[in-house]
Amino acid sequence: MQKSKVYFTNLRTKNGDNLLTKLQRLIKKAGIGEIDFENQYVAIKMHFGEPGNLAFLRPNYAKAVADVVKELGGKPFLTDCNTLYVGGRKNALDHIDSAYGNGFVPYATGCHVIIADGLKGTDEALVPVEGGEYVKEAKIGRAVMDADIFITLTHFKGHEATGFGGTLKNIGMGCGSRAGKMEMHSAGKPHVAQDRCIGCGKCTKICAHGAAVVTDRKASIDHNKCVGCGRCIGVCPQDAVCPASDEANDILNCKIAEYSKAVCQGRPNFHISLVVDVSPYCDCHSENDAPIVPDVGMFASFDPVALDMACVDAVNAQQPISDSLLGEAIEHHHHDHCDHFTAVSPDTNWKSAIEHAVKIGLGSAEYELITVK
Repeated sequence: MQKSKVYFTNLRTKNGDNLLTKLQRLIKKAGIGEIDFENQYVAIKMHFGEPGNLAFLRPNYAKAVADVVKELGGKPFLTDCNTLYVGGRKNALDHIDSAYGNGFVPYATGCHVIIADGLKGTDEALVPVEGGEYVKEAKIGRAVMDADIFITLTHFKGHEATGFGGTLKNIGMGCGSRAGKMEMHSAGKPHVAQDRCIGCGKCTKICAHGAAVVTDRKASIDHNKCVGCGRCIGVCPQDAVCPASDEANDILNCKIAEYSKAVCQGRPNFHISLVVDVSPYCDCHSENDAPIVPDVGMFASFDPVALDMACVDAVNAQQPISDSLLGEAIEHHHHDHCDHFTAVSPDTNWKSAIEHAVKIGLGSAEYELITVK
């Protein structure tokens, strides 16, 4: 397969220039203008940050990208899907409150926030996965699929389940509805935490297969009838319906790659990744640990696989920060720190996502790195 082009700029600035203008120059050099944006709806997929976490990308970066889209004639909006777990982004109201609290207000970014899978995380489009081995029909937030053009703006960091959280994670897991997230995380079917259930019966009303029943004011799920759609998770007001979260990490990564293929296939897409504040774990945490390596720079490409591979290589080329989780892992466990992500999360295998994404034709792991001044 031919090498994909990945464009890079460092974080050095001088008088008359700044990081935001460098980001705009980067994405223009990378060819974003080759896309016909005129009067097109443009989803800019990013992570708004769980309340309490400060490693998420600043809203200034989102404005820089949105301004370029508008300059090219497009109609941008910022988007993400609701979370599967309990937290500050589990429904659209809380999610927008969290986004606004972290600075993603229209006055700051120049565009609106739309939560792609709706109020309760159940507004989804069923999208066939071309060449899918684990997922035949991905459950994607509807607003993501309604967009004419898809752009990602990713904070590249470590991740406790997938090894790293990059563009594929931002697309695949990030664009899955709550049921889609359950499908990626789980090899099984949801269950009810009896101590939290109030017997309201909302799960029984939403279940099309009669799997959810309420007995003695407590719900339960018959796994012989359950098809694993996850809609009961979205409607439960007490978060009593819980996913199994029992999928092997390698399979999780493969499913993320297939969900990414579903989102990107058949329409223009473009991807940006910022390797800054490289925290060891996901921005979904309500806290962030110290960065594991120094800030590297900003990357952009039409190929999300090559982009992730370039960011992995860039991080692994950095000297670990001693007072970090990576520094401690190397000191205490004598890790060979040529692979920082495995050193931090040894039970993960980040390569499985890259390899599967290449296998299903999403992109190439081979890239040419082009530096933009």
